[in-house]
Amino acid sequence: MDIRALRYFTAVAGTGHMTRAAEQLGIQQPPLSQQIKALERELGVLLFRRHPRGVALTDAGRLFQAEALRMLQDMEAMKQRMARVAKGQAGTLAVGFTSSAAAHRFMPEALRAFRRAHPDVELQLREDNAAELTEALAAGRLHCGLLRVPVARPDGLVFETLLREPVLVAMPIDHRLALARSKASRALPLARLCEEGIILVRRPGAPGLYAELLALCHAKGLRPRVVAEVDRMMTNLNLVAAGVGLSVVPASMSGVHAHAIAYARLADGGQLDAPLTLVLRAEEDNLPAQHFAALLRRLASEHPRS
Repeated sequence: MDIRALRYFTAVAGTGHMTRAAEQLGIQQPPLSQQIKALERELGVLLFRRHPRGVALTDAGRLFQAEALRMLQDMEAMKQRMARVAKGQAGTLAVGFTSSAAAHRFMPEALRAFRRAHPDVELQLREDNAAELTEALAAGRLHCGLLRVPVARPDGLVFETLLREPVLVAMPIDHRLALARSKASRALPLARLCEEGIILVRRPGAPGLYAELLALCHAKGLRPRVVAEVDRMMTNLNLVAAGVGLSVVPASMSGVHAHAIAYARLADGGQLDAPLTLVLRAEEDNLPAQHFAALLRRLASEHPRS
C-alpha cells in the first residue's frame, strides 16, 4: 500500500463516484477502479458497494476512511515539518557555554533573540568548562559553543572572537587590599596581586586567560603564588568569597557575590582582557546553528564596546 492508493481511496470516498473522483484526480476512470480493487484485495475487505449512481462505503470502508485521512494528514504535517527543517526554522540546536560566558549580558540577549526568531527550534543548553566544551564540539555532541579564551584548537573547529572586555581583580570584601583602596585609586598593581595567593580557572598547564595572566607576570619578573586551580569560574568566585585567595575575572562577572567580593581594575594588565569566543564546526550543516552563528555576529557588531 502506498500513499497514492490512500489518496485514490479518499477521493472516491469523498465524491461517492468513480468518474467524478477520476476527474478530480486527473486520471482515467478505469485505472482508478483497478487501483481501488487492488487495494481491497490487499486489505482483504470490501471498501465500497457499487450501485448505478456511484459507490457507497461499507462499514469496513468507513473505518478505513478515518485511518486513511489520519495518515494523509500526518504525512502532510510531516512534509511541512521537514520543509521547516530544510529552511532551518525547526530542528535542534545544542549550545554549550562556560559560566563566565553566560555571565555576559550578551548571551541571554542572543538566546532570547534566537528564540523569538526561531520559536520551533529546540534549544539544548549545556554548561561546562572550555576544555570539555571544545571536546564536545569536536566530537559532534554540540553544534556551537561560547567560551572565553580557547584552551585547545582541534582541527575542524572555527574560533571567532565576538567581543572583548577588560578583566577585574576579585578579592574578598574584607581583604586588606579591598579595605585600603580609596575611591580615588581603584586600580590594583599586578605586583601587588602577585603578593597574594591567586586562584586560577584552568586545567594545569593548559592555555587560556589564566595562562596569559601567568605569562604577563613572568614577563614582568613577578612570581605569582597559585593557591588553587579549579575547573569553573563560579567555583573560582566561591573560593574568593570564602577568602581562599584573589583572582581575575571578566568584568561582566563583577556582580557575582557582591556582598562578599570586591572588584578592582588591574593597573598594569597590558593587553590582558577577556574575549567572548564563538566556536563551531567548520563544516557545520545544521541550519539552526548557522542561523545562530549569523545572529551572534550581527548582535556582536551592534553591541556597545567595553
